Amino acid sequence: MNTESTLQAEFPGGLVIVYDGECPFCSNYVQVLALREAAGPVRLVDARSDAALAARLRRGGYDLNEGMVALYGGGVYYGADCVHLLALLSTSPGVFNRVNSAVFRSRTLSRLLYPVLRCGRNLTLKLLGRRKLP
Repeated sequence: MNTESTLQAEFPGGLVIVYDGECPFCSNYVQVLALREAAGPVRLVDARSDAALAARLRRGGYDLNEGMVALYGGGVYYGADCVHLLALLSTSPGVFNRVNSAVFRSRTLSRLLYPVLRCGRNLTLKLLGRRKLP
């Protein structure tokens, strides 16, 4: 059984977002994001507190130092595709959610801007003296 199948079986419903809890951008992003009720229950997983899940994702080719992962609707969404999915599922109340939705609803913009966001994340972790995920 491959990584995607295993994860789909383990997390069958709702939305699971796996992110780096020591990254201030990642942590704030997942906390502020208002997701539609259609997403079902939302489970936020700090990869640093669930080493087993982080290791399984890494073995499946998902480097959590390079992008967040969302498990939703039987799919695994990584990096720019994760941010794009979250924009599609987000609701519009609040300035942050409106801007996030407007920018990242476009798959093309998501793929163009995600490397910039990742670079900012890596630089911030370095400046704060925080280590990347193992």
